[in-house]
Amino acid sequence: MPQKQQRFAIIGVGGYIAPRHLKAIKDTGNTVIAALDPHDSVGLLDSFFPNTQFFTEFERFDRHAEKLKRQDEDGAIQYVSICSPNYLHDAHIRFALRIGAHAICEKPLVLNPWNIDALKALEDEYGKRVYTILQLRVHPVLKKLKAEIEKQSSKEKHTVELTYITSRGAWYLNSWKGQSEKSGGLATNIGIHFFDLLIWLFGPVKLSEVYSATDKETSGYLELENANVRWFLSIDEHKLPQDAIKNGKRTFRSLTVDKKEIEFSEGFTDLHTVVYKQTLDGKGFGLEDAKPAIALAHEIRTAQIVPSKDHAHPYTKKNA
Repeated sequence: MPQKQQRFAIIGVGGYIAPRHLKAIKDTGNTVIAALDPHDSVGLLDSFFPNTQFFTEFERFDRHAEKLKRQDEDGAIQYVSICSPNYLHDAHIRFALRIGAHAICEKPLVLNPWNIDALKALEDEYGKRVYTILQLRVHPVLKKLKAEIEKQSSKEKHTVELTYITSRGAWYLNSWKGQSEKSGGLATNIGIHFFDLLIWLFGPVKLSEVYSATDKETSGYLELENANVRWFLSIDEHKLPQDAIKNGKRTFRSLTVDKKEIEFSEGFTDLHTVVYKQTLDGKGFGLEDAKPAIALAHEIRTAQIVPSKDHAHPYTKKNA
């Protein structure tokens, strides 16, 4: 028996990541009945849900949601997809719960680990759930890697290197993304998925050291339960390897486990849809799933920089 169509609202529909959410909602057979964004360049709605009620002011959007909730139970919003700037996620999740809807929030779910505890109390109070998008956990290559790791009987820790360079122009540092109090900094804004992936693959954090932290790059070392990890994150195009530059690429992503490269550059197109399907089936990623990586990113953001000793990422040395 086919599932009943679910009614969604989306906050931040004019943002970069919103099309993936709109596609996931459409691909899972559901609909968006209300959308919010302070900017009105949202013509992409015509390709997905042209009859969506659109608002540029939160107060009017809030009033509309409340009206739907009280007017007719069959017309109320059931899920709120949140694609707003990071520092607004907590408030927008609270809005979703208050109107009687579940929340599906982009990364990072919140900026601080204690926000998770407060949201857990609100979940219990309103009887609704908070979900997030941890799409690397459903990537076929990474799922296979996790299965292989779990099969291995060796007690020795794995040696892991993570390098992620995603070129960003001058606009980045002048936007909310360049403000640590709003984005959480590089470790949170661009690193949160990778830190979640590493913890998911190799277990809890035992030790974290930070070796560099500027507006454009950060690096460090993690000792996880089953791996030692050297990591490097950057938005500086000058850090790109020559091969990437020659091929016209502005992003370089590398994950090696015991010196073996794990190639997962492809296969990202439909990962949001996979996560949405799981979520709608009651198997989504919730607050407790998100908390370890949020706690780690917060620790990195507030850490004291220490000398790198023997654990510096080789890419850092190479490009110093």
